[in-house]
Amino acid sequence: MSPKSPEAFRTISEVSKDLSLPQHVLRFWETKFVQIKPIKRGGGRRYYRPEDIKLLKGIKSLLYNDGYTIRGVQKVIKENGTKNLLKFDIKNKPFTETQKDNNDPLDSKNLSQHPINDSKRKKLLNVLDDLIQLRKQLKNK
Repeated sequence: MSPKSPEAFRTISEVSKDLSLPQHVLRFWETKFVQIKPIKRGGGRRYYRPEDIKLLKGIKSLLYNDGYTIRGVQKVIKENGTKNLLKFDIKNKPFTETQKDNNDPLDSKNLSQHPINDSKRKKLLNVLDDLIQLRKQLKNK
């Protein structure tokens, strides 16, 4: 059997295999993300379009790679739209890194938005520094 073209619709079992996710997770995500709208044919069989699959990959990356909750992913989609998630190449870096470029966590105006005492702020900045160093070490491996 020849492989399908990239534009071909996929069944839930094909998408499940491609994304290494159980089918019930895909069905559950349909209830949590209104943007996921596979075409349903007779008997309720689902067919996913290429855009649906890209969106599922983006959601999976945010949930499993970036550590977002479902509510957090819903917020990202609401704020950035599905088009940004569809355009994004999941393979190379997390979706949220593109947001971090414009939002430096060490920027003083961002720090002043969150009222915490100086000792807690210093501890958090040290933890952030440690995390940045660990990330650099992981990238170098």
